[in-house]
Amino acid sequence: MDKDQEIALVMDAQKGDRKAMDTLVRQLEKPVYNAAYRMLGNPDEAADVTQTTFLKVFENIERFDPDRRLFSWTYRIAINEALDQLKRLKRTEPLQESAPSDSPTPQDSTASLQLSDEVQATLMELHEDHRAVIVLRYFSECSYQDIGMILRLPEKTVKSRLFSARQQMKNKLQQHGVSSS
Repeated sequence: MDKDQEIALVMDAQKGDRKAMDTLVRQLEKPVYNAAYRMLGNPDEAADVTQTTFLKVFENIERFDPDRRLFSWTYRIAINEALDQLKRLKRTEPLQESAPSDSPTPQDSTASLQLSDEVQATLMELHEDHRAVIVLRYFSECSYQDIGMILRLPEKTVKSRLFSARQQMKNKLQQHGVSSS
């Protein structure tokens, strides 16, 4: 969706247009859910965070600045909600289920599922700050600038935190016997 379409939809949503709201949710729901899932490691909690995120988006849509990207604003709300959920749950145990996939097929190999489980479990071992930059960069494919806007950090801090997070992921995966090749 280009910037002009986004602005038009936001303006319609600000006027209470339910179709515009539905369109915005359809555009952002999957990436918001995936980010929440990667932060929380639980599909039910991720669904709750996704729902809460969109409730907050539409409760506060009048305050949205059209000079900003809706995607970044929504992601910031989602990451905050996920971090709040983590604080409430004080979760540290890794997920035992496989990560959601865009196109799960019966031909998925056991090795691939085990690797996905290992990556998710290792991701859950990282501090929330490091997990957030990994999720936003590699699972949500955000730019350094977008991550900085979402997390309200300078771009240099994002790069530094991402470097540290990658090193921790690599070390933890090696400790779990996962090769970096």
